[in-house]
Amino acid sequence: MPKQIVAFGEVMMRLQVPGYELLTQANTLQYSFSGTGVNVASAMTKLGYDGFLVTKLPNNALGDAAIAFLQRLGIDRRFISRGGKYLGLYFLENGFGQRASRVTYTNRLESSFNTASLSDYDLDLVAEQADIIHFCGITLAMTDSVRESMKVLAKKVKENGGLVCFDCNYRPSLWEGGYSQAKPHYEDMLALADIVMMNEKDALYILGMETAETSRGEQLKDLIPKVAKRFNLQTVAGTHRAINSDNTHALQGYIFKDGEFRFSENISFSVYDRIGAGDAYTSGILHGELAGFSPEKTVGFAAAAGMLACTIVGDTPMSTEAEILTAMAGTIDDIKR
Repeated sequence: MPKQIVAFGEVMMRLQVPGYELLTQANTLQYSFSGTGVNVASAMTKLGYDGFLVTKLPNNALGDAAIAFLQRLGIDRRFISRGGKYLGLYFLENGFGQRASRVTYTNRLESSFNTASLSDYDLDLVAEQADIIHFCGITLAMTDSVRESMKVLAKKVKENGGLVCFDCNYRPSLWEGGYSQAKPHYEDMLALADIVMMNEKDALYILGMETAETSRGEQLKDLIPKVAKRFNLQTVAGTHRAINSDNTHALQGYIFKDGEFRFSENISFSVYDRIGAGDAYTSGILHGELAGFSPEKTVGFAAAAGMLACTIVGDTPMSTEAEILTAMAGTIDDIKR
Protein backbone atom coordinates (compact mmCIF):
# COMPACT_ATOMS: atom_id res chain seq x y z
CA MET A 1 0.00 0.00 0.00
CA PRO A 2 1.43 3.43 -0.91
CA LYS A 3 2.50 5.71 1.93
CA GLN A 4 0.01 8.46 2.70
CA ILE A 5 1.37 11.99 2.50
CA VAL A 6 -0.76 14.73 4.02
CA ALA A 7 -0.17 18.46 3.64
CA PHE A 8 -1.84 21.15 5.75
CA GLY A 9 -2.22 24.45 4.00
CA GLU A 10 -4.18 27.07 2.14
CA VAL A 11 -5.39 26.78 -1.43
CA MET A 12 -4.93 30.08 -3.24
CA MET A 13 -5.96 31.35 -6.63
CA ARG A 14 -2.91 32.36 -8.67
CA LEU A 15 -3.51 35.17 -11.16
CA GLN A 16 -0.58 35.53 -13.56
CA VAL A 17 0.15 38.26 -16.07
CA PRO A 18 1.39 37.11 -19.50
CA GLY A 19 5.11 36.58 -20.08
CA TYR A 20 7.26 39.11 -18.26
CA GLU A 21 4.76 41.97 -18.20
CA LEU A 22 4.05 44.05 -15.10
CA LEU A 23 0.59 44.34 -13.60
CA THR A 24 0.60 47.97 -14.72
CA GLN A 25 1.08 46.80 -18.33
CA ALA A 26 -1.17 43.75 -18.53
CA ASN A 27 -4.88 43.63 -19.29
CA THR A 28 -5.36 39.84 -19.11
CA LEU A 29 -4.73 37.32 -16.33
CA GLN A 30 -4.59 33.53 -16.29
CA TYR A 31 -5.79 31.77 -13.16
CA SER A 32 -4.96 28.49 -11.50
CA PHE A 33 -4.94 27.19 -7.92
CA SER A 34 -1.89 26.56 -5.81
CA GLY A 35 -0.27 26.75 -2.40
CA THR A 36 2.65 24.99 -0.74
CA GLY A 37 0.43 22.18 0.53
CA VAL A 38 -1.12 21.73 -2.91
CA ASN A 39 2.30 21.56 -4.50
CA VAL A 40 3.74 19.01 -2.07
CA ALA A 41 0.66 16.76 -2.02
CA SER A 42 0.48 16.79 -5.82
CA ALA A 43 4.21 16.22 -6.30
CA MET A 44 4.10 13.22 -4.00
CA THR A 45 1.22 11.67 -5.97
CA LYS A 46 3.38 11.94 -9.10
CA LEU A 47 6.08 10.04 -7.19
CA GLY A 48 3.73 7.16 -6.39
CA TYR A 49 2.20 8.10 -3.02
CA ASP A 50 -1.33 8.92 -1.92
CA GLY A 51 -1.53 12.69 -1.53
CA PHE A 52 -4.02 14.45 0.75
CA LEU A 53 -4.67 18.08 1.61
CA VAL A 54 -6.10 19.35 4.88
CA THR A 55 -7.72 22.69 4.09
CA LYS A 56 -10.99 24.60 4.00
CA LEU A 57 -12.52 25.97 0.81
CA PRO A 58 -15.47 28.32 0.26
CA ASN A 59 -18.83 26.71 -0.26
CA ASN A 60 -19.48 28.32 -3.65
CA ALA A 61 -18.49 28.03 -7.32
CA LEU A 62 -14.96 29.23 -6.54
CA GLY A 63 -14.52 26.39 -4.07
CA ASP A 64 -15.97 23.94 -6.59
CA ALA A 65 -13.44 25.08 -9.19
CA ALA A 66 -10.61 24.65 -6.70
CA ILE A 67 -11.79 21.11 -5.84
CA ALA A 68 -11.92 20.19 -9.53
CA PHE A 69 -8.39 21.52 -10.02
CA LEU A 70 -7.07 19.55 -7.02
CA GLN A 71 -8.69 16.37 -8.25
CA ARG A 72 -7.01 16.77 -11.65
CA LEU A 73 -3.72 16.89 -9.74
CA GLY A 74 -4.57 13.58 -8.09
CA ILE A 75 -5.11 15.02 -4.60
CA ASP A 76 -7.65 13.19 -2.43
CA ARG A 77 -10.44 15.46 -1.17
CA ARG A 78 -11.55 13.58 1.97
CA PHE A 79 -9.86 15.98 4.41
CA ILE A 80 -11.11 19.15 2.70
CA SER A 81 -13.68 21.10 4.68
CA ARG A 82 -16.16 23.48 3.04
CA GLY A 83 -17.59 26.75 4.32
CA GLY A 84 -17.26 30.51 4.09
CA LYS A 85 -17.14 32.63 0.96
CA TYR A 86 -13.58 33.66 0.20
CA LEU A 87 -10.40 32.27 -1.31
CA GLY A 88 -7.05 33.98 -0.95
CA LEU A 89 -5.62 35.42 -4.17
CA TYR A 90 -2.17 36.33 -5.34
CA PHE A 91 -0.93 38.09 -8.44
CA LEU A 92 2.32 36.92 -10.03
CA GLU A 93 4.66 39.04 -12.15
CA ASN A 94 7.55 37.00 -13.58
CA GLY A 95 11.00 38.46 -13.01
CA PHE A 96 13.65 38.76 -15.67
CA GLY A 97 17.38 39.29 -15.27
CA GLN A 98 18.04 41.41 -12.21
CA ARG A 99 14.33 42.17 -11.71
CA ALA A 100 12.92 39.69 -9.23
CA SER A 101 9.56 38.01 -9.61
CA ARG A 102 6.89 39.70 -7.51
CA VAL A 103 3.92 38.21 -5.66
CA THR A 104 1.10 40.46 -4.40
CA TYR A 105 -1.44 38.93 -1.99
CA THR A 106 -5.02 40.04 -1.53
CA ASN A 107 -8.05 38.94 0.52
CA ARG A 108 -5.92 36.38 2.29
CA LEU A 109 -6.81 36.72 5.96
CA GLU A 110 -10.56 36.61 5.15
CA SER A 111 -10.27 33.29 3.30
CA SER A 112 -12.17 30.19 4.39
CA PHE A 113 -8.89 28.54 5.40
CA ASN A 114 -7.60 31.42 7.49
CA THR A 115 -10.89 31.87 9.35
CA ALA A 116 -11.26 28.13 10.05
CA SER A 117 -11.07 26.60 13.53
CA LEU A 118 -9.97 23.24 14.92
CA SER A 119 -13.54 21.94 14.74
CA ASP A 120 -13.53 22.26 10.95
CA TYR A 121 -11.14 19.30 10.62
CA ASP A 122 -11.25 15.68 11.75
CA LEU A 123 -7.76 15.87 13.22
CA ASP A 124 -7.86 12.39 14.76
CA LEU A 125 -8.68 10.77 11.41
CA VAL A 126 -5.95 12.77 9.66
CA ALA A 127 -3.41 11.74 12.30
CA GLU A 128 -4.36 8.08 11.98
CA GLN A 129 -3.81 8.10 8.21
CA ALA A 130 -0.73 10.29 7.80
CA ASP A 131 2.61 8.56 7.33
CA ILE A 132 4.10 12.03 6.78
CA ILE A 133 2.46 15.40 7.32
CA HIS A 134 3.86 18.57 5.80
CA PHE A 135 3.56 22.09 7.21
CA CYS A 136 5.21 25.35 6.13
CA GLY A 137 6.14 28.72 7.57
CA ILE A 138 3.83 30.52 5.15
CA THR A 139 0.85 28.86 6.84
CA LEU A 140 2.41 29.52 10.26
CA ALA A 141 2.34 33.25 9.48
CA MET A 142 -1.41 33.42 9.03
CA THR A 143 -3.56 33.58 12.18
CA ASP A 144 -3.56 32.34 15.76
CA SER A 145 -6.26 29.76 14.97
CA VAL A 146 -4.28 28.42 12.01
CA ARG A 147 -1.16 28.18 14.17
CA GLU A 148 -3.11 26.32 16.84
CA SER A 149 -4.43 23.84 14.27
CA MET A 150 -0.90 23.24 12.96
CA LYS A 151 0.56 22.51 16.38
CA VAL A 152 -2.30 20.29 17.54
CA LEU A 153 -2.25 18.30 14.31
CA ALA A 154 1.54 17.90 14.38
CA LYS A 155 1.35 16.53 17.94
CA LYS A 156 -1.40 14.10 17.01
CA VAL A 157 0.51 12.78 13.99
CA LYS A 158 3.63 12.22 16.12
CA GLU A 159 1.57 10.41 18.76
CA ASN A 160 0.31 8.09 16.00
CA GLY A 161 3.84 7.34 14.79
CA GLY A 162 3.87 9.56 11.71
CA LEU A 163 6.66 11.91 10.65
CA VAL A 164 6.34 15.69 10.70
CA CYS A 165 7.98 17.74 7.93
CA PHE A 166 8.29 21.50 8.44
CA ASP A 167 9.49 23.90 5.74
CA CYS A 168 10.64 27.16 7.34
CA ASN A 169 9.62 29.24 4.29
CA TYR A 170 9.82 32.63 6.03
CA ARG A 171 8.00 35.42 4.18
CA PRO A 172 8.76 38.91 5.60
CA SER A 173 5.59 40.43 4.18
CA LEU A 174 3.41 38.05 6.21
CA TRP A 175 4.80 38.74 9.69
CA GLU A 176 3.85 42.23 10.94
CA GLY A 177 6.10 41.79 13.97
CA GLY A 178 9.04 40.45 11.95
CA TYR A 179 11.44 37.82 13.27
CA SER A 180 10.61 38.46 16.93
CA GLN A 181 6.96 37.58 16.32
CA ALA A 182 7.84 34.52 14.25
CA LYS A 183 10.54 33.03 16.48
CA PRO A 184 8.44 31.36 19.23
CA HIS A 185 6.10 29.78 16.67
CA TYR A 186 9.01 28.48 14.61
CA GLU A 187 10.58 27.03 17.74
CA ASP A 188 7.31 25.24 18.56
CA MET A 189 7.13 23.70 15.07
CA LEU A 190 10.82 22.74 15.00
CA ALA A 191 10.38 20.97 18.35
CA LEU A 192 7.60 18.87 16.76
CA ALA A 193 9.37 18.21 13.45
CA ASP A 194 11.39 15.23 12.22
CA ILE A 195 12.35 16.57 8.78
CA VAL A 196 13.05 20.29 8.33
CA MET A 197 13.69 22.41 5.25
CA MET A 198 15.84 25.44 6.06
CA ASN A 199 19.22 27.08 5.51
CA GLU A 200 21.62 29.25 7.49
CA LYS A 201 19.52 32.41 7.00
CA ASP A 202 16.65 30.83 8.92
CA ALA A 203 18.99 29.92 11.79
CA LEU A 204 20.54 33.40 11.83
CA TYR A 205 17.47 35.56 11.50
CA ILE A 206 14.47 33.58 12.71
CA LEU A 207 16.16 31.68 15.54
CA GLY A 208 18.66 34.47 16.31
CA MET A 209 21.67 32.15 16.33
CA GLU A 210 25.20 33.49 16.00
CA THR A 211 28.26 32.38 14.06
CA ALA A 212 31.74 33.74 13.49
CA GLU A 213 31.71 32.47 9.90
CA THR A 214 31.16 34.98 7.09
CA SER A 215 30.48 32.92 3.94
CA ARG A 216 27.08 31.30 3.44
CA GLY A 217 28.59 27.85 3.02
CA GLU A 218 30.57 27.99 6.24
CA GLN A 219 27.64 29.51 8.13
CA LEU A 220 25.49 26.60 6.95
CA LYS A 221 28.06 24.04 8.12
CA ASP A 222 28.36 25.76 11.49
CA LEU A 223 24.70 26.40 12.29
CA ILE A 224 22.67 23.52 10.86
CA PRO A 225 24.26 20.81 13.08
CA LYS A 226 23.47 23.00 16.10
CA VAL A 227 19.83 23.35 14.99
CA ALA A 228 19.57 19.58 14.40
CA LYS A 229 20.95 18.83 17.86
CA ARG A 230 18.86 21.46 19.65
CA PHE A 231 15.57 20.24 18.17
CA ASN A 232 16.50 16.54 17.79
CA LEU A 233 15.87 16.56 14.03
CA GLN A 234 16.20 13.44 11.89
CA THR A 235 16.97 15.29 8.66
CA VAL A 236 17.61 18.91 7.71
CA ALA A 237 17.79 19.94 4.05
CA GLY A 238 17.69 23.04 1.89
CA THR A 239 19.15 24.91 -1.04
CA HIS A 240 21.37 27.78 -2.06
CA ARG A 241 20.21 29.54 -5.21
CA ALA A 242 21.63 32.26 -7.42
CA ILE A 243 20.89 34.00 -10.72
CA ASN A 244 23.72 33.85 -13.24
CA SER A 245 24.76 36.73 -15.51
CA ASP A 246 23.12 35.03 -18.53
CA ASN A 247 19.73 34.92 -16.70
CA THR A 248 19.99 31.19 -16.00
CA HIS A 249 19.56 30.07 -12.40
CA ALA A 250 21.92 28.02 -10.24
CA LEU A 251 20.88 25.64 -7.48
CA GLN A 252 22.82 23.52 -5.01
CA GLY A 253 21.04 21.35 -2.48
CA TYR A 254 22.25 20.00 0.82
CA ILE A 255 21.09 17.39 3.31
CA PHE A 256 22.30 16.97 6.89
CA LYS A 257 21.61 13.50 8.25
CA ASP A 258 23.37 11.19 10.71
CA GLY A 259 25.76 13.99 11.61
CA GLU A 260 27.03 14.49 8.04
CA PHE A 261 26.46 16.96 5.18
CA ARG A 262 25.96 15.85 1.61
CA PHE A 263 25.72 18.35 -1.24
CA SER A 264 24.33 18.06 -4.74
CA GLU A 265 26.20 19.35 -7.74
CA ASN A 266 25.77 23.08 -8.33
CA ILE A 267 23.49 22.93 -11.37
CA SER A 268 22.59 25.78 -13.75
CA PHE A 269 19.47 25.81 -15.90
CA SER A 270 17.02 28.02 -17.76
CA VAL A 271 13.83 29.02 -15.95
CA TYR A 272 10.36 29.07 -17.43
CA ASP A 273 8.38 29.39 -14.17
CA ARG A 274 10.26 29.82 -10.90
CA ILE A 275 7.39 29.43 -8.40
CA GLY A 276 7.11 25.98 -6.79
CA ALA A 277 10.73 24.87 -7.22
CA GLY A 278 11.27 24.79 -3.45
CA ASP A 279 8.23 22.56 -2.98
CA ALA A 280 9.57 20.21 -5.67
CA TYR A 281 12.89 20.07 -3.81
CA THR A 282 11.07 19.26 -0.55
CA SER A 283 9.12 16.49 -2.27
CA GLY A 284 12.37 15.07 -3.63
CA ILE A 285 13.83 14.93 -0.12
CA LEU A 286 10.70 13.22 1.23
CA HIS A 287 10.75 10.69 -1.60
CA GLY A 288 14.41 9.91 -1.00
CA GLU A 289 13.76 9.37 2.70
CA LEU A 290 10.75 7.10 2.06
CA ALA A 291 12.36 5.18 -0.81
CA GLY A 292 15.49 4.44 1.18
CA PHE A 293 17.86 6.36 -1.10
CA SER A 294 21.33 7.14 0.17
CA PRO A 295 21.68 10.75 1.36
CA GLU A 296 23.86 11.47 -1.72
CA LYS A 297 21.17 10.17 -4.07
CA THR A 298 18.40 11.90 -2.11
CA VAL A 299 19.95 15.37 -2.37
CA GLY A 300 20.80 14.89 -6.05
CA PHE A 301 17.26 13.70 -6.74
CA ALA A 302 15.75 16.68 -4.88
CA ALA A 303 17.95 19.17 -6.76
CA ALA A 304 16.94 17.65 -10.10
CA ALA A 305 13.27 17.81 -9.05
CA GLY A 306 13.66 21.51 -8.22
CA MET A 307 15.31 22.15 -11.57
CA LEU A 308 12.56 20.36 -13.53
CA ALA A 309 9.86 22.33 -11.69
CA CYS A 310 11.36 25.50 -13.17
CA THR A 311 10.70 24.16 -16.68
CA ILE A 312 6.94 23.63 -16.11
CA VAL A 313 4.29 26.34 -16.16
CA GLY A 314 2.42 26.81 -12.90
CA ASP A 315 3.37 26.34 -9.26
CA THR A 316 2.79 22.62 -9.05
CA PRO A 317 5.59 20.10 -9.71
CA MET A 318 4.53 17.52 -12.29
CA SER A 319 7.58 15.25 -12.73
CA THR A 320 7.66 11.49 -12.18
CA GLU A 321 10.50 9.58 -10.56
CA ALA A 322 11.68 8.33 -13.96
CA GLU A 323 11.79 11.87 -15.37
CA ILE A 324 13.75 13.16 -12.38
CA LEU A 325 16.22 10.26 -12.53
CA THR A 326 16.75 11.02 -16.23
CA ALA A 327 17.47 14.65 -15.37
CA MET A 328 19.92 13.51 -12.68
CA ALA A 329 21.77 11.54 -15.32
CA GLY A 330 22.12 14.71 -17.40
CA THR A 331 20.07 13.39 -20.29
CA ILE A 332 18.34 16.03 -22.43
CA ASP A 333 16.10 14.76 -25.22
CA ASP A 334 14.91 16.75 -28.22
CA ILE A 335 11.61 14.89 -28.61
CA LYS A 336 10.50 11.73 -26.80
CA ARG A 337 8.80 9.43 -29.30
